[in-house]
Amino acid sequence: MADIRNYTLNFGPQHPAAHGVLRLVLELDGEVIERADPHIGLLHRATEKLAETRTYIQSVPYMDRLDYVSMMANEHAYVMAIERLVGVEVPLRAQYIRVMFDEITRLLNHLLWIGAHGLDIGAMAVFLYAFREREDLFDMYEAASGARMHAAYYRPGGVFRDLPDSMPRYAPSAYRSAQEVERLNANRRGSLLDFIEDFTKRFPTYVDEYETLLTDNRIWKQRLVGIGVVSPERALALGFTGPMLRGSGIAWDLRKKQPYEVYRQMDFDIPIGRNGDSYDRYLVRMEEMRQSNRIIRQCIEWLRTHPGPVMSDDHKVAPPSRVDMKSNMEELIHHFKLFTEGIHVPPGEVYAAVEAPKGEFGIYLVSDGANKPYRLKIRAPGFAHLQAFDEMTRGHMLADAVTVIGTQDIVFGEIDR
Repeated sequence: MADIRNYTLNFGPQHPAAHGVLRLVLELDGEVIERADPHIGLLHRATEKLAETRTYIQSVPYMDRLDYVSMMANEHAYVMAIERLVGVEVPLRAQYIRVMFDEITRLLNHLLWIGAHGLDIGAMAVFLYAFREREDLFDMYEAASGARMHAAYYRPGGVFRDLPDSMPRYAPSAYRSAQEVERLNANRRGSLLDFIEDFTKRFPTYVDEYETLLTDNRIWKQRLVGIGVVSPERALALGFTGPMLRGSGIAWDLRKKQPYEVYRQMDFDIPIGRNGDSYDRYLVRMEEMRQSNRIIRQCIEWLRTHPGPVMSDDHKVAPPSRVDMKSNMEELIHHFKLFTEGIHVPPGEVYAAVEAPKGEFGIYLVSDGANKPYRLKIRAPGFAHLQAFDEMTRGHMLADAVTVIGTQDIVFGEIDR
């Protein structure tokens, strides 16, 4: 009689559901997963080491490229770490702008997650729906920072510039008629805040559309319910944060438990799951999008009535205005020193964390008083989640590996940092 032996299968890195350069070595008994061994290191970015050779400001754009669908949230943790060591005060208006864009970033992340997760499992239409909304959100990024993705908008001491008073508009062309352009420009006639407010009014109906497509869909529930169950105790032991932890029933959210910027003034709820399975994590993220929309609306209301500076007036940290720099020798020297040498951060160490869309994104920074970090350590949420892949997939079918990758919402920029 022939021996029964397990198959060893490479899943990825070229598999379309691997979400980047993940290579899984799966040990299978038929189609049942006996063991899963995630192999990382195929996208080694060396961000932590590169930061030691760049000035503090030069490293801001590297943060965008870590979790490259949660750009400004990564920047936020990094600039907060610098601000805590330097002791700089961030203007209140800049804090509201940061919170608003943190939540816009959360929507961007969750929309890509639901689109990719749905596509992996076989729900193709939701991918197109989600990208329709992402276009509007990228327009907000572009209007504020000039870039659609890697914004480098947050700076130590505040944000790069205030919100613009007008939105870019479409122009008639060989591909767009005047009538089509009129329709596309209907919500672009005012300021960026007007455009964002218009989006927040429409967005809840879009989330309703996603839920109509998926939440009670029989196939969707068959693929998610009871898959990748993690108990609250194991979620804590494995270092889960964000929706992965809240999906297991633990109401831990840094925006509530350790508030930063102006989150203490925001009115929102923390959604939590009951069963700790992939379906609960789906429901948690869907409700998080609604709560983010609430926070954005509160920020818009405040920003409309409270003008003011968006950058610190400490010129050891933030550059002077262009007008002052061109008319005052002292300001010119500040400008020159800041952009050639950078910020000299006092010696010390600090840990700053934000509630990024995927979980707790933290920056541990060690300074020796120079203009570059002595050491930078990034606490990426996806790294902790990936280590649980073996535990979450054992005993499940091969097809369920795709569901678990989707529910973890992993991005390899931050895992292979």
